[in-house]
Amino acid sequence: MTAERIGIVWNPSKVSERELRSEWEAAASRVPGPAPEVLWFETSAEDAGLSATAEAVTRGCDVVVAAGGDGTIRAVAEALGDSGSPAAELGVAPLGTGNLLARNVGIPIGNPRAAFARVLTQHATPLDLGRVRFRRADGTEQQHGFVVMVGFGIDAQMIIETDDDLKARAGWLAYVESLGRAAASAEVVKFAMTLDDQETVTEEAHTVLIANCGDIQGGITLVPDATPDDGELDLLVLRANDAAAWLDTMRNFVWQNGLKRMITRADTAESTESTDHLRATKVSFELPTPTVFEIDGDEVGEVTAFTVEVLPGALRLR
Repeated sequence: MTAERIGIVWNPSKVSERELRSEWEAAASRVPGPAPEVLWFETSAEDAGLSATAEAVTRGCDVVVAAGGDGTIRAVAEALGDSGSPAAELGVAPLGTGNLLARNVGIPIGNPRAAFARVLTQHATPLDLGRVRFRRADGTEQQHGFVVMVGFGIDAQMIIETDDDLKARAGWLAYVESLGRAAASAEVVKFAMTLDDQETVTEEAHTVLIANCGDIQGGITLVPDATPDDGELDLLVLRANDAAAWLDTMRNFVWQNGLKRMITRADTAESTESTDHLRATKVSFELPTPTVFEIDGDEVGEVTAFTVEVLPGALRLR
C-alpha cells in the first residue's frame, strides 16, 4: 500500500495548487508512518497530462495521481498503460463534471481529500485500458487510450448538446438535460462492423458504444455487462428509430437488464430488436459518412473509421 514517491498530475483549470496541496496534506496526516515524497506536475491546455505523466515516471514515481476531469484522467491512464503493462500505479482524484471512471469504480467525487486517502491506503487492482485508432475525413489518423467508453450516436451527441454554462452551474445534471435533445437529433447510419476474427457485417444503428465501464452521468447504465478488469470490450448497438422501438429500448434498459437481471442474477445482458449487447476484444468500424465520435466523454470530431482493442490489466488502479 505504501509508495516511495508519488506524482500528482493536476489540472490548474479545475483547482488551485494551494487548495490541492492542502487536501493532500490533510489526507497524508491521517495515515500512520512516514509520508511518501510527493512531486507535482501541472497540465496545460495543449497537453492534458501525457508529458507530465511521462516526466513523473522518469523521475521515479511509483504512483501517479490524476487530479482533474475525465480528460486529465484519460491522458494519465494512457501514458501509464499504453505499453500494455503499467509504468506506475494509477490514482484518481476526480475534479471534473462527468467523472466517468470514478462513478464506475466508486472513487469519491468532488472530495480530493477522500480520494487521496484511498491512494495512500488502498491496494492497487487491475484495470483494463482501451485503445482506439480513428481516421478523419481528411485521411489523418490518431490513436488514444481510454478507460470508460468510446463511440458515436446519443452519447457523443449528448456531449455536443450540453450547454457549457449550465454544465458550469449544474454539473452532471446538465448532461441529463441534454439527453432528450441528443436522442431526437441522433440519426440512423449504416456501417460495416468486424468483431475479432469474425466476418464483416453491415449494420444500421444510430448509437454504438464500445465500453470498458458501463455507467455514464446521472446514474444511467448504458452497457450493463461492462466490467473494467475482465479483458474484454462490451458493445451497445442501439437502433431505435420510432416510438415503438424506443419503448422496446427503455424496457430493455429498465426491466430486462435492470430489475429482471437483479432478480434472476443473469450473467449477460439481453438483446432485443432495437438493442444489441455484444462482446469482443477487438472491433473495427467503417462509416460511409463522417460521424461525431467521443472518447471518455470528450468529443473529438468526425471520423470515418475506427478500430478499438483492449489491453487487459494494462493499469493498476488504487
